[in-house]
Amino acid sequence: MKILVLNCGSSSLKYQLINMETEEVMASGKYERIGEAEAFITHKVNGQKIEIKNPAYNHSEAIDFTLKQLTNPEYKVIDSLDEINAIGHRLVHGGEKIAESVVIDEKVIDVLKEYTDLAPLHNPACILGIEACKEVMPGKPMVGVFDTAFHQTMPKDKFVYPIPYGYYKKYGVRKYGFHGTSHMFVSQRLAEIENKPVEDMKIVTCHLGQGSSICAIKGGKSIDTSMGLTPLGGLPMVTRSGDLDPSVITYIMKKENLTPAQMEDILNKKSGLSGMSGLVPDFREIEIASNEGQPDAQIAVENFNYTIASYIAKYAVAMNGIDYIVFTGGIGENQINIRKGICEKLEFMGVKLDVDENNMRGEEKVISKPDSKIKVYVIPTNEELMIAKETLRLIK
Repeated sequence: MKILVLNCGSSSLKYQLINMETEEVMASGKYERIGEAEAFITHKVNGQKIEIKNPAYNHSEAIDFTLKQLTNPEYKVIDSLDEINAIGHRLVHGGEKIAESVVIDEKVIDVLKEYTDLAPLHNPACILGIEACKEVMPGKPMVGVFDTAFHQTMPKDKFVYPIPYGYYKKYGVRKYGFHGTSHMFVSQRLAEIENKPVEDMKIVTCHLGQGSSICAIKGGKSIDTSMGLTPLGGLPMVTRSGDLDPSVITYIMKKENLTPAQMEDILNKKSGLSGMSGLVPDFREIEIASNEGQPDAQIAVENFNYTIASYIAKYAVAMNGIDYIVFTGGIGENQINIRKGICEKLEFMGVKLDVDENNMRGEEKVISKPDSKIKVYVIPTNEELMIAKETLRLIK
C-alpha cells in the first residue's frame, strides 16, 4: 500500500511517497516558486538529491511534473501511478465543521472555502492542491488531515474567548488551535515507546519551530492548546508576536495610522523574537547572538523560554498534573540550550533534566533524570507519516 502525502502552500508543494507496509519514505521533495517560470523541484530518492528547473504556472503542472519524477526511468520508485493507492493532504483550517480526518468530497472543499478568512494563506492553496490531484489523478481516493481537527475535543470553557458571545455565534470567533497533526503524532508515538495506553497519560507536547504551539493532551485528546483563532496566538515565535494585551494593537494602529492589513503584517512577519532582537528571522542566529551576550537577543530568548514554561505549568492545572513533556519541531528537536532553559524553569514541579542526555539533536530520547517527577522526551515529529496513517485508516 503506497500513499502519496501532499502539503500545498500558496507557491510551493511538499510531498512524500510512503510505503505503508514498511513506513519507508520511497521519495520526497519540494516544488518551489510555483506560478513562475523560475519554478524548480528538489527531488530526493535513494540518498540522491536532484534539483530540476521546470516552469510550473499552477499546482496541476507542479503535481504532474512531480509524479513524472516518481516514474522517471533514471531513478524511478514505481513503474506506474496505478501503484499509488491514495493521496493524503495536509489541510489547515476546518473550523468547527471538521473534527477528524475525512475522505475528501465537495463538502470538505466547501468547508475549506468557508474558513478561508481565518487561513488566507493556507486554505486556498489546499483547495488548489485537491483540484490539481483530481485533474492529474482522477478517481484516486483522497483524505484530508486538518491541523485544527485534533483540537476539536477542547471543552467549551477552554475555547470560548471572554468577549461578547455573539461574536462566536455570528463569526465563529474562538480558539481553534493548530499543529494538531504533529501533537497527535508525538503523543501517540510516546504511548508506543512507553507501552502504555495513551488514554491513561497526561502529556504536554511542545511543537517548537518557525511556528510554535503547546498542547495539553489528556486521555489521548487535546483539552487545551496555545494557538488561537489563527496561528498567530500563543507563544512568541520567530516572526509572530503570540499573545499580547489587545490594546497594544489598537494603540499602535492609532499612533502609526495603520490599516488592519498592515497591522496583521507587522504581527505575523515583523514581530516575535526577530522583532524583539532586531535580528534576521532565523532562530539559530538569534540564539547565537544571545549566547554571545547581545542584550536584545538574550531578552528575546528568555521571553520565549519563560512563556513556554508558563504554558506547561498552566497545563498542569488543566490536566490536574503532568506525566510527560515532549519536545518536537525544528527548535524542540535541535536546540539544546532552549530545552535546558525551559526545563530549569520547571524544577519547582519536579522536572530534573539530565544535561548529558539532553546534549543531542534530532534523536528520540528521554532527557530527564530517572528521579524526575515528570518524564521529559525529545520525539522528532513526522506529520507526513501521521497523514499517511490516517489516509490508510480511512480508505480501508
